[in-house]
Amino acid sequence: MANSLISIQILPKTKDGEDVIPYVDEAIKVIQESGVKYEVHPLETTMEGELQQLFDVITKMNDRMIEIGSKNVISQVKILYQPSGITMDQLTGKYR
Repeated sequence: MANSLISIQILPKTKDGEDVIPYVDEAIKVIQESGVKYEVHPLETTMEGELQQLFDVITKMNDRMIEIGSKNVISQVKILYQPSGITMDQLTGKYR
């Protein structure tokens, strides 16, 4: 069972004030390619997995933003670390 949930909102500084949505789409693609369980929400994306694994995904997301032309990136992150195990369903399943 996963030991962490991390929600991230990534805010890339785009060239000449371009729309950020294509950048956010690329960030979500990095998450998809990582293989971790995730859910996209309107203002953030939540990932489920091992803490270090999720930190590695965040690093790749930030690196990707720079690769595609962002000058810098702000990543707003919320972390729930629970060594005994935690899943998104445990927290929100009753609402589905």
